[in-house]
Amino acid sequence: MPGDLSTQRPSEEQRPLKELDLTELAEHFGTDKWGVHRYTPHYQRHLEHLRDTEFTLLEIGVGGYARSRQGGASLKAWKWFFPRANIVGLDIEDKSFVDRNRITTYRGDQTDEAVLRRIVEEQGVPLVVIDDGSHVPEHIRKTFGILFPLLPDGAVYAIEDTQTSYWPEWGGAEDRHARGTTMDLVKDLVDGLNHEEYVVPHEPSYADRWVKAVHCFHNLVILEKGDNREGTNKWTVLAERYPEGPPNGHEV
Repeated sequence: MPGDLSTQRPSEEQRPLKELDLTELAEHFGTDKWGVHRYTPHYQRHLEHLRDTEFTLLEIGVGGYARSRQGGASLKAWKWFFPRANIVGLDIEDKSFVDRNRITTYRGDQTDEAVLRRIVEEQGVPLVVIDDGSHVPEHIRKTFGILFPLLPDGAVYAIEDTQTSYWPEWGGAEDRHARGTTMDLVKDLVDGLNHEEYVVPHEPSYADRWVKAVHCFHNLVILEKGDNREGTNKWTVLAERYPEGPPNGHEV
């Protein structure tokens, strides 16, 4: 019958938080990962497989700087999206008021290697890292250089708000081909996916060998960590260039 509430889908407010998708959780807790930005569908797609997994998620940048005792909206959303995960936040300001069951915050600079290593030692090696910190390209690049090598195979590393690459006011550059920006790092990582195809002799970087996928969206980049040494057929296809075949230690 038309008035039978048992046949109607409950609203977000009526449904348990654990039943909401990430976009609904973002709306519920007020994080700008949905609304100001459109990140949550991308996160849902790339992190859904971890939803019932026990792991550590580290988010750099807790937010809420306009007023005191504000922030932590995304940490709360992550807590409900990942009901078995250990949620850790790092911020330049004291955000300890956000701490609760399965949410722990640290105060420190995202470029401070000692702080990052302390978090890993005390909270476990993160399987997911989200850089929503200063958005300054120099900081983003340094944080990636410290944290990414510490992560396990299968880890996901996200960089948010990459628009600052193009903003000189935030340490970026008007020239989109400028070196040293966040997107310059990302473009190098994309090239690195194919490092085995380079014909000029080179020593692969750690990222060349261990970034196995780069997913780029508007203002968001999601990286997958895994063994990126698959081999190449260039030794046979480019036989005239390589008449002696592959050097020792290289697979055909």
